[in-house]
Amino acid sequence: MRNSGIGGQAVIEGVMMRNRTRYSVAVRKSDHTIEIKTENYESFIKCGALTRIPFVRGVFNFIDSLVVGMKTLAYSASFYDEEETPEGGKSEKDEKKETAAMGATIALSIVLAVAIFMLLPYFLSTLLHPFVTSRLLISASEGVFRLLIFLGYIVLISRMEDIQRVFQYHGAEHKCINCVEHGLELNVENVRASSRQHKRCGTSFLLFVMVVSIVFFMFIQVSSPLLRVVLRVILVPVIAGVSYELIRLAGRSENPVVSVISKPGMWLQKLTTREPDDEMIEVGIAAVEAVFDWRAFLAGADPQDCVVPEKADGTEGNPAAEKPGTLPEGLRGDEACC
Repeated sequence: MRNSGIGGQAVIEGVMMRNRTRYSVAVRKSDHTIEIKTENYESFIKCGALTRIPFVRGVFNFIDSLVVGMKTLAYSASFYDEEETPEGGKSEKDEKKETAAMGATIALSIVLAVAIFMLLPYFLSTLLHPFVTSRLLISASEGVFRLLIFLGYIVLISRMEDIQRVFQYHGAEHKCINCVEHGLELNVENVRASSRQHKRCGTSFLLFVMVVSIVFFMFIQVSSPLLRVVLRVILVPVIAGVSYELIRLAGRSENPVVSVISKPGMWLQKLTTREPDDEMIEVGIAAVEAVFDWRAFLAGADPQDCVVPEKADGTEGNPAAEKPGTLPEGLRGDEACC
């Protein structure tokens, strides 16, 4: 297996694929045609050196992934939005409103995630104080509550019919990446035979976040209840940074120890992925080919040189005909979670 560095996510009736600073969104429209959009993404961090520092880059990568994820979700949802303007387009004012709404949604999502998965388990563990005197056991119970809430959330949303289709596209995304990384030509037959679990999955990243937070809070003990709450908030970026390094290592290494610590995340992906149908696989393939020259990759090219270039007229290069695109050194980024 050879790491390609590409990653992505499922969107509404489609797949987003990200390759360094370029990403694509392929959506299966109601008339069964595939709409593909590609864009360059400029990180909100202007200092490239910061995005290469271990344990720091993970925080920025996580925020960038949230921004791209929200943008692509909004784009895929626009095909099924009944409240389109009469001209079929959006005014500049509407676009500004959407950008502001997206920013507010991302901020609210982060706040809710911290409240539900970091603070709520702590407050639940304080209910054990009258019965348990050991701080270590209290911290361990907090970790158990955190894992139960996280797993309960995954199980709950996996039962929703609309989410199950998203999980099928999630499976298509993983299968496409696994197909290429295992040296197979990217076609429906090969993708269908590939695994729908991947070490660099965002599901695995979130599980690492849960486990790393348990370790942190078991060994970082303070007496003040207020300070304990504050620590759980301010350590979130640190936990995310450590978790990113773990998921990055998992995607690059076949070490037996790394494979063992990756297993729980792979098992959890059985809930967050489903087997896609052939039309979903075709969408995943279209998303990959829009930004990643898999033919050059299979021929042995460096993954950094397999970015599909944008032509001068703004259209995309054809991976079958174009030479691999090469990013300037300053634009070369780390691999994305998928």
